Amino acid sequence: MWKYIKSRFGDLVRSYFDEFRLVFHDGGIILFFCFLPLAYPIIYSLIYNPEVVRDVKMVVVDHDRTSKSRELVRSLDACQEIRITGYAADLDEAKRAMHGHDCYGILEIPDGFSKRLGRGEQSPAVIYSDMSLLLRYRGFLVAATNVAQEMGAGLLEEKIGHTLPIAATISTGDPLPVENISMGNIENGFDSFIMPGVLVLILHQCIVLASGMAGGARRERTRRGCGEETGSVAMSMAGEMLCYMTILLVPVMFLLHYVPLIFSFPMAGSAFEIFLFILPMVIACMGLGFCFQSIVWEREAVFVLWVVTSVALLFLSGLTWPRYAMSPLWSFIGDMLSATWGVEGFIKMNANGSSLAQVRAEYVNLWLLAAFYLVAGYCLRRWVMRPSLQRAGRSAVG
Repeated sequence: MWKYIKSRFGDLVRSYFDEFRLVFHDGGIILFFCFLPLAYPIIYSLIYNPEVVRDVKMVVVDHDRTSKSRELVRSLDACQEIRITGYAADLDEAKRAMHGHDCYGILEIPDGFSKRLGRGEQSPAVIYSDMSLLLRYRGFLVAATNVAQEMGAGLLEEKIGHTLPIAATISTGDPLPVENISMGNIENGFDSFIMPGVLVLILHQCIVLASGMAGGARRERTRRGCGEETGSVAMSMAGEMLCYMTILLVPVMFLLHYVPLIFSFPMAGSAFEIFLFILPMVIACMGLGFCFQSIVWEREAVFVLWVVTSVALLFLSGLTWPRYAMSPLWSFIGDMLSATWGVEGFIKMNANGSSLAQVRAEYVNLWLLAAFYLVAGYCLRRWVMRPSLQRAGRSAVG
């Protein structure tokens, strides 16, 4: 019994150090383990900064030139999203200013604006926006909506006052004020909305693709006659997992803790509980990587998997489209991906301050997926990949 345990422990240690040598002698695997989790989040976060835009320049074309049109302009200028830089004589002059980047938006107030408002009719004003940055358009839209609602409430109050003065005293003020507070994203910034989920997706791709490339490198090495895999399959997989966890310790801490800290993303959860939550996702990703190893015959083949899975994972995670609106088929496929549950749980914990107990469903699903992929990876490794490696080794020797 002791001899058996010693033999299996030897397989574990040998696999651990063999995988270290394989990783650090392969620039592609180093790229996935280091560049992907360390550089990608910085690049993506810088792309989406600043999260919100303020005082975006706007030019006004006022065909009405009445007190109501000037009130609309003053109200928009008072918003933090818009800064009125001046008036243009006509729309063509305003367009020339936009083309020269002297402004990024145009407000056109039609003739008869004030008269239609006085008659209680709709009187739309038109806003044109430079679409080179969607954040500017969003700022214009939010400011215009808020100002329109405030002016509409004021006009309604004036109409009630003229019709029934006593009722005006009752209706003065907002009887039911609504305050919008975005949980987990106080500034309503796009970066804080999407990047926490993207961080988990980056980690998922990093592990799956690196372990897949390691499988391709192992096949290439065997075909060159550089030795074949021996010993216990389970211990070999365990040694490789320990190797990957050792290498990923710093990148995971940087990715999930220091990147949100550097870019001021929401950080309401416990760092220790977040790392406990991510652990089964990391194990599930390694198991999925072991499954990929059975179909990756060359190192470069993993880049095809990158192209195919990156965009699909983004959509299936629910970041850009809600999962409850997906068809049952796509929802099932998303459920089978550890990144989906990792994104949901990480956002709840990091952005909204949920505890590990409050994301119990996601946590249990991650452990179930980890067990499923490890068993699948073991079966493929023992009855598919290892026999092919042994045949390749014998062919290389022969």
